[in-house]
Amino acid sequence: MKKARVIAYYLPQFHPVDVNDKFWGKGFTEWTNVAKAKPVFKGHDQPRIPADLGFYDLRLQSVAEEQAKLAKEAGIEGFCYWHYWFGNGKEVLEMPMDRMVETGKPDYPFCIGWANHDWSTKTWTKDKSSLQSTMIFKQEYPGIEDHVAHFKRLLPAFSDKRYIKVDGKLLFLIFDIEHFVNPKEFKDLWNQLAKENGLPGFHFVAMVGSLSAIDKKLISADLESVVEQNMNKARKYGFDALNSISQKYAEYKTAGKYGKIVQAFLRKILKGKYVEKYEYSQIMKNYYSKSDKEEDVYPQLLVGWDRSPRSGRNAIIYKNSNPTAFKEAAKRAIKCVEHKTEEHRIIFLNSWNEWGEGAYMEPDLRYGKGFIKSLKEVLEEM
Repeated sequence: MKKARVIAYYLPQFHPVDVNDKFWGKGFTEWTNVAKAKPVFKGHDQPRIPADLGFYDLRLQSVAEEQAKLAKEAGIEGFCYWHYWFGNGKEVLEMPMDRMVETGKPDYPFCIGWANHDWSTKTWTKDKSSLQSTMIFKQEYPGIEDHVAHFKRLLPAFSDKRYIKVDGKLLFLIFDIEHFVNPKEFKDLWNQLAKENGLPGFHFVAMVGSLSAIDKKLISADLESVVEQNMNKARKYGFDALNSISQKYAEYKTAGKYGKIVQAFLRKILKGKYVEKYEYSQIMKNYYSKSDKEEDVYPQLLVGWDRSPRSGRNAIIYKNSNPTAFKEAAKRAIKCVEHKTEEHRIIFLNSWNEWGEGAYMEPDLRYGKGFIKSLKEVLEEM
């Protein structure tokens, strides 16, 4: 019996594509941000330098094979590939998943997360965005015909024997439900199309922020009640489960009722001069709410958080993330799911390779395979 089903978000932004060349320069990938990162306060651990896999290029099949090997070593069940479909057939960064489906390699479980958000010049880097904000792809929901085209585009992946299932159905994660136009129509249609194509249907999961906003109203509010209200609001859309995103909740709990609001205010008015930062270990002690123990809520396990490679001094940073602190965080995440039915003991790991956000499991020069070893130990010990 599995203690937890750990599924890692997987970012495909590590190979050149035309749209990135156009807006950020020839050859731009996530490594461009990572390599030029600089410390923004004394003792800040930047830049982060990859070890075993190096500054890899996802055009190489061997990279995907090595990633899967390392993930298996950590005890991770599979990858959740971020998928960018903007409507009307527009998509980007599709190559890594397409090749994985077409070749059958690596032989490693996967599912899909629809990153249904806009792309602008602020999406991947602060460069240029201080001068202008140019919309590259607007996330659109044209209607039924587009939903059908979207389903057909992903049908080879859905038909793959490696695709991760929950309760016998295809796990499909949706990033943004707040701006999703008529999600019920979408879900009903895709379940119908799945049935018509001999598939079992979908287990739809919505990502939901435990706290949608930080403002003075929270000072007098019962925080757990606010979190539950946000979860219930999302449940009204009829999703099968929720993936809770608890960073704002943890920041509020860590900084205190007034502290978080003051920090958020200072970061806003003193752009580039004030760095909002927290101890990673304290954040993860405060990360999980009562809602995370509910059967239909899949908590998130955060490896670290530092978007300064993308945002510079405007980033919120969780400092001193390390394998020891991560191991304790993993134990807390497992405590949230250990009482659930085995199928629902899902923990979404943020992330396998979000180097530009300081959230990655892949080996680096400072800790080597430390995070991989920590997760493996927790899954085997408990």
